[in-house]
Amino acid sequence: MKIIRWIKHRLKHKLSHFSLSALKETFKKHGVALVVIIVIWEIIEDILFPLLFMWLGKNVNPWFITGAPISWLLCLHPIVVPITWAAWMKFSNASQEKEQ
Repeated sequence: MKIIRWIKHRLKHKLSHFSLSALKETFKKHGVALVVIIVIWEIIEDILFPLLFMWLGKNVNPWFITGAPISWLLCLHPIVVPITWAAWMKFSNASQEKEQ
């Protein structure tokens, strides 16, 4: 019974982060950082990746040129933005703790 109670508590705690009030609070506190992360990733994904594939196609192997249009079709936001956001939160919280 203790394990079931513990699992239930952990799930409730994890899902509470997805409530509307928690999401609003996070966006109020860190909204600018999240927007910057999304915009920078958009620039990387839509400009730098195709340029990288074209450069690789010219200098390494012509097959890399096929990666340029594929990089416009492939969307990595669901993977990269949460990872970058988690790293930013860890870094920003660590720097805040050092200041205090």
